[in-house]
Amino acid sequence: MHLPFACLVLCCSFCLFGQAAPIDDEDFVSYSDYQIWKITTRSNEENKLLLQTIRQYKFEAWKDSDAISAPIGVLIPPHFLEEMKLKLAATNISYEVEISDLQTVINDENPNVNVSTVTTKMAHKMDWTSYHRLDDIYGYLRYLADTYPNLVRLIDIGTSYEDRPLYVVRISKSPTADTQPAVWIDGGIHAREWISPAVATYILHQLVEEPTNAGLLVNVDWYIMPIMNPDGYEYTHTKNRLWRKTRSKTSSKKCRGVDANRNFGYKWGGAGSSRDPCAIKFRGANAFSEPETLATSNFITEKSKQIKLYLTLHSFGQVFLLPWGHSVAYPSDYDEMKALAKNAASKFKRYKYRVGNLAAVLYRASGNSADWAKSIGIDYSYTVELPAKDFILPASRILPVSQDFFPALEVFAAKVATLKVT
Repeated sequence: MHLPFACLVLCCSFCLFGQAAPIDDEDFVSYSDYQIWKITTRSNEENKLLLQTIRQYKFEAWKDSDAISAPIGVLIPPHFLEEMKLKLAATNISYEVEISDLQTVINDENPNVNVSTVTTKMAHKMDWTSYHRLDDIYGYLRYLADTYPNLVRLIDIGTSYEDRPLYVVRISKSPTADTQPAVWIDGGIHAREWISPAVATYILHQLVEEPTNAGLLVNVDWYIMPIMNPDGYEYTHTKNRLWRKTRSKTSSKKCRGVDANRNFGYKWGGAGSSRDPCAIKFRGANAFSEPETLATSNFITEKSKQIKLYLTLHSFGQVFLLPWGHSVAYPSDYDEMKALAKNAASKFKRYKYRVGNLAAVLYRASGNSADWAKSIGIDYSYTVELPAKDFILPASRILPVSQDFFPALEVFAAKVATLKVT
């Protein structure tokens, strides 16, 4: 008799399964003795059986591979460790413990968080050697707007569920607003993916404060929203490092939050989303139920004739994902979109990225932001899964990931500069 243990899905920004943390999310969540196992399976049958077990136990899978024999990462809570060892032994499925204590890895992720290199003379606390709290990030955005008023405008587009401001930074050399084609970049839609806001703020720093990048501002405007989900992001710093969703109340008294990347209005509620408020991919009560997604979509819609390229940063996986995500279907201009993404990916020197259709490369994910952006007429719309081994990426990797990614923007800017605002 075969017992379940394999997985077909990648737990990156589009993770399919339930939050592995305790339901009582008002308490601090410790991942002490949680383990990450690399499990190797040998057949489709084993994969299907394990998929059933992962759903049954509400485990998270942190990796996947197209190859059956490739190892797959699964997050195992401590009270299931012995049971899972017995199941794997019974089916002769091999595994190794990749992380023996997840909390220890979390504790070591951001070692310089309390060791500031900033002097009292500096106007902000931002650097890219540690992950910063929301106040530091927002302080840096205000600093840029105050220091470079002819180039930077800080736009407050609304407030989050917990009344935090939602900021977009506009970078433009144009004397007339909204007349140049623009690139949109956002990060932090999933709270635990700390590398995405870090890369977004690094991009801001390079575009605004590094004179050698002035060419990227010729005939192109930039709209950058480093953190779309500020409530969730703060929660990952104070309560639960692996929290993913927003922090809104739901119909369930014991489960909060909506997967903001299942809450956008194109094909909302379809395959790859959940109606269960306790599910990690909970779509919300209706499309744009979250103030964060509603405010963001309203702003982008208003600028949709100007914004020609939409880029949403996530982790992890090292892949450029193209619409559509609601089903294995391809836009009519898919080949052109793919060619541009491959050209951008060719600029990466340290990390190698795959390029492909979201539903085909990973799985279906209805209501995601990139599909929605494509649906309202933004021709070039991409989800980028940044490099990481898992969600816990050491702060020492921020600069290597950011520096490797930035040259791709030259490709995107060159393309956008050729397009006209109608």
